[in-house]
Amino acid sequence: MTTTGADHVTALTGPWWWVRWRSAVLDVGLALVSALECAAEGIPFARDAGIPVSAGIVFGLLAGSVLVLRRKWPIAVVLVAIAITPAQMGFLMGIVGLYTLAAAELPRRIIVALAGMTFLGTLIVTFVRVRQSMARGDLTLGDWFVPFASLATSLGLTAPPVLLGLYVGARRRLMESLRERADSLERELQLLAERAEERAEWARGEERTRIAREMHDVVAHRVSLMVVHAAALQAVARKDPEKAVRNAALVGDMGRQALTELREMLGVLRSGEGIPGRTAPASASAPASAVVPLAAVGVAAAAAASRVVEEDGPWLSELEVLIGQSAAAGMVVDLSVEGEVRSYTVEIEQTAFRVVQEALTNVHKHAAGAKTHVRLAHRVAEIAMQVENEPPPEPASAASAGLPSGGNGLVGMRERVLGLGGVFVSGPTDAGGFRVSAVIPAA
Repeated sequence: MTTTGADHVTALTGPWWWVRWRSAVLDVGLALVSALECAAEGIPFARDAGIPVSAGIVFGLLAGSVLVLRRKWPIAVVLVAIAITPAQMGFLMGIVGLYTLAAAELPRRIIVALAGMTFLGTLIVTFVRVRQSMARGDLTLGDWFVPFASLATSLGLTAPPVLLGLYVGARRRLMESLRERADSLERELQLLAERAEERAEWARGEERTRIAREMHDVVAHRVSLMVVHAAALQAVARKDPEKAVRNAALVGDMGRQALTELREMLGVLRSGEGIPGRTAPASASAPASAVVPLAAVGVAAAAAASRVVEEDGPWLSELEVLIGQSAAAGMVVDLSVEGEVRSYTVEIEQTAFRVVQEALTNVHKHAAGAKTHVRLAHRVAEIAMQVENEPPPEPASAASAGLPSGGNGLVGMRERVLGLGGVFVSGPTDAGGFRVSAVIPAA
């Protein structure tokens, strides 16, 4: 921020009513000069008035020192200067007082009134003094000189300080206005920068969520099927039992490790820790080697998500293939399609396919062997899908497969459906199974 306005006053505070020490020193110096001037002019005034010279000097000192108040009470200073004008005292105080009055933020009518009073007072006093000097013979000029000298002196002592004060005051107010506008623009720029940073952070969060959702949908289902096939191979292999069991166990371990790593990667992507582009700095205590894998995860996830988008799939026409894969893994799946089959936009078809895919994956994980019903309804203004599984025949079957859960499947489905303006509902059924339902607008 620039040092203007209230910040400027606070940063440069002088004694009492002065804003700067320099201003205080200047006013005190002017007051001393004015006091000495009035004291010197008080000597002839005392002689003309028939009072002691010391009284005239003291009166001049007191009157001239009033100039020190010019910034605090400029009106009072001008009034004092007008009051002592008949004594031919306070010329410096009158000039400086008028300049300060004109430069101050006061109503113009007050400035004009006091300037007019000063002009009139100076005009009368000068007229009388010049007339007296001509009567005594000190001046031998014509009668025209009296009004000329009076007007010239009055204008010379009144107009220049008033005009200069008006100019300086207008310039000062202009500079203050420019400073305020600069401060306002700077605050607006800071606000815009903060909002831009918030939008960038929001965009990064959305991108992390999208990458996590894509990676989960692309990898989790296939790896889950791999683990299920490996478990089946362990149970049925008879031809070289030891080797078959070892190989099947190896495949199962690899699948479980892949799912566990996928779960950890999704957690990192959703939390945003260590991902390039994150605004918050990494902890100083974190080892440098921990940053590289996370960066590699982000790059790999982004590349995988980009490939999925570039393929413009999957489509609802591949739904039978998906169900066939689950059936090959031992799941009993019943598919029913209602309404007239038609094509939709890429986003709608991908979302509908992913909902069914993730729901089948959850059945493999948590209800292996359970009969599953998949319903797809093509309606006039929407497309609806429902995946419902019955209770598993063996409650321990899911645990025996050893399938870890990433905890992001239902969240990803909900985000996809809600992002298209649809409705998503999931939960257990009364019969002990589980149901996933989604309705997506077809527009």
